[in-house]
Amino acid sequence: MSAEGAPRIIDITATPGFSTWLEQTGGSLAFTSYRSGELFTLGLSPMGGLSVSNCGLERCMGLGIGATGLWAAAAYQLWRFENILPQGTRYKDHDAVFVPLTAHTTGEIDIHDIAEMPDSTPLFIATRFNCLARLTPGHSFAAAWAPPFIDRIIAEDRCHLNGFALRDGEPFVATAIGISNASGGWRDHRRGGGIVIDIASNEIIASGLSMPHSPRWHDGKIWLHQSGTGEFGLLDPATGQFQALCYLPGFLRGIGFVGKWAVVGLSRPRAASGFDDLPLQDRLTSQGQMADCAVYVIDLTSGAIAHRVTIGPGVDEIYDVAILPGLRNPYLVRTVGDDIRYLLRPLDERAAIAASRQA
Repeated sequence: MSAEGAPRIIDITATPGFSTWLEQTGGSLAFTSYRSGELFTLGLSPMGGLSVSNCGLERCMGLGIGATGLWAAAAYQLWRFENILPQGTRYKDHDAVFVPLTAHTTGEIDIHDIAEMPDSTPLFIATRFNCLARLTPGHSFAAAWAPPFIDRIIAEDRCHLNGFALRDGEPFVATAIGISNASGGWRDHRRGGGIVIDIASNEIIASGLSMPHSPRWHDGKIWLHQSGTGEFGLLDPATGQFQALCYLPGFLRGIGFVGKWAVVGLSRPRAASGFDDLPLQDRLTSQGQMADCAVYVIDLTSGAIAHRVTIGPGVDEIYDVAILPGLRNPYLVRTVGDDIRYLLRPLDERAAIAASRQA
């Protein structure tokens, strides 16, 4: 990105029919990339072609969608992007304009999953502090919940708590890489020590998973990624059994749902050695596959891969994905540049005064 905030050139490659699929959903997509440090939206131009918008945010990870905007986690801040377009209006070819209106400085707490609560405030995972958290004035955050084996809210990533799901607007389940109350202890549990915790009861309802991520409650079921095996599927809370719906050749994170489809993110390894000792690397090696980085669309009725979208250059990792319902061609205002300086307008106080006088 230039000093004036000009966007870099982004190449989008999608499988045939993806544009038609996206049009039929009536919405668009949003996703984040940690290593490239970007928030993206992907929609359709008036001519039906793919339209991508991006905003640079250092170490951008968690993404939460709200009624009028979205939340995005950066290295040491939680950003609120607000859609400033009134319904039914347009800015150029865009039916939504997301402006980064506020940023709460949290410090480096390693925010992963984010969800907007019914009161329009964000609830999020502070992974470095092993807890579910809320924003609070004058402080980094206020802890809302921690796993029962965590004895202190301290800046030590002990269990790598990374994801949670809401059910009926309340925190339901959370995922962690392992049961550990020691700094960095989760690293010894990457291959098969992952757990799912019932937040209300503090009960561990599933164990023996490999790096579980992105739990979601959808259509009366718990969906999640077993990222260490490259599998997306269902969790039976009664038995604790994970049932894989499909396998993808990379590290899975992020899930969005629209109709009978799931949209997920896939990443390549951070190290040249691959995915270290994970079962995923064993499978890639045995099948002679290279790890992929893309956004995939999965048919929930069959597990079939419907579409694949790649983003480049320089994007090797996707952290989170989300659906933007009802928005066909959203636009992200960057934190620097002419748009952030001049696009916003003040409330027309003269009209407001005149209206009050006529009342």
